[in-house]
Amino acid sequence: MSELFENPRIKQILVKYRRIWALHHASSLMGWDNDVNMPKMGVAARGAAQAEISAMIHELTTSRDFVDLVESVDEDSLNDYERGVIRVLKRGIRIATSLPKEHVMEMSKVSSEAVHYWAEARQKNDFSIFRDYLQKIVELNMKSAEYLGYDEHPYDALLDLYEEGYTTRDYQRIFDSIESRLTRLLDRIISSGKFPQRHTLEELRYEEENMKRVNTEILKLFSFPLGERSRMDVSAHPFTVSIGTRNDVRITTRYELVDFRRSLLATVHEFGHALYELQIDPRIDMSPIGGGVSSGIHESQSRFWENVIGRSREFSSLILPILRENLNLRDIDEDSLYRYFNMVRRDFIRTEADEVTYNLHILLRFKMEKMLIAGEITADEAPEKWNEEFEALLGIVPDTYSEGILQDIHWSMGAIGYFPTYTLGTLLAVQIGEHARRDLGNFSDLVSSGNFDPVKKYLEEKVHRYGGTYAPKELLRRSFGEDVDPEYYIRYLEKKYL
Repeated sequence: MSELFENPRIKQILVKYRRIWALHHASSLMGWDNDVNMPKMGVAARGAAQAEISAMIHELTTSRDFVDLVESVDEDSLNDYERGVIRVLKRGIRIATSLPKEHVMEMSKVSSEAVHYWAEARQKNDFSIFRDYLQKIVELNMKSAEYLGYDEHPYDALLDLYEEGYTTRDYQRIFDSIESRLTRLLDRIISSGKFPQRHTLEELRYEEENMKRVNTEILKLFSFPLGERSRMDVSAHPFTVSIGTRNDVRITTRYELVDFRRSLLATVHEFGHALYELQIDPRIDMSPIGGGVSSGIHESQSRFWENVIGRSREFSSLILPILRENLNLRDIDEDSLYRYFNMVRRDFIRTEADEVTYNLHILLRFKMEKMLIAGEITADEAPEKWNEEFEALLGIVPDTYSEGILQDIHWSMGAIGYFPTYTLGTLLAVQIGEHARRDLGNFSDLVSSGNFDPVKKYLEEKVHRYGGTYAPKELLRRSFGEDVDPEYYIRYLEKKYL
């Protein structure tokens, strides 16, 4: 038992929690396999097995003896880590006791199946294959909101599942502060012509093995412990998962065989997620606070590495020799590569969106989810509404479902309320980046020389090591003295692109 946990009741709780942790460990491994290795015909059995594991976690979390033990703790006598354990467990118990076991099992089963139908629908550009599953997932989430309870909007209950303490009102404030400014900035940047809307490197085809070498070399620059505490695989939608411990963190990327920045930046992005899990204090491993605190804070780390570092001029200079060697880019200079990574244009795909338009993609999904959960539109009406809102925000309309409403995996996983955390994380990445520049002093030199250890140490000290000890807003105030502030992001875009 870690020396951080001294209270006898906390020690008792952690002993009982170990079984819950073990089930989460198994579920994470099965989820990774579901998206990386499992044959299509295994989906039904996997869904059933996942549902049973979800039910067991639910039963253990809500068992009377476990709940009574957690509620019996005198929080005034605890240190910060112990208070974090109680906060996380009480929150988990509240959620678990609010959601009936049958509902949890049904959500697990439906989402496990839906992922495969979404993938087929996306591949075939046929929304009808996924439509009924989407409607079922929306209805299940509407039930979840009612079970969980909310003060103002049913969407609040779902948002809080992914970002503790954040509500529809919080996100609306953020989006209201950036929407019109982003659309104006987009017009100005495109009109200025300083950054291209298209680049010849987008048409460059590559062999998967060559790109895999590029990604592996870049991960080596970051000292990513491949084969020791982590691994990289391939999936339809890149993701990161910690298999129950900081010593088994897995990322995936994808290879589309053209436009290599997609694979490269996806890999850098997932590295940021993985680094968070890898740098959590080992003394809280396998405890309720032994993982990232929230989706938005997690996303701030991945977007920090993807945008603040990965799209910087210094990083372009650093990795150019790797690209020249493996992708035959003999005639490409640093400036051309930098502009390739930083094209600005109105486009359809969120995951490849530039820094200027990205949050408009998230705003679209925020609006869609609010309407779906409020019952203002159905799944059948969703594609038309998607196109209508997309045109209003970005001035273009997708030609296919695959470029439009089917492009993201999240809804098929049941994750309604997750998307807004991407904007929270994107804004915080820049905000944390500004603090890092001030505090480290030589940030640009560190990146250009490939000396990432001080940057990683800074993030560890400010964010990673705490795991889930502090709630998101408290963590930000403790480490940076402020909550999320969209002004950092707007200033960053103006300085970089204008």
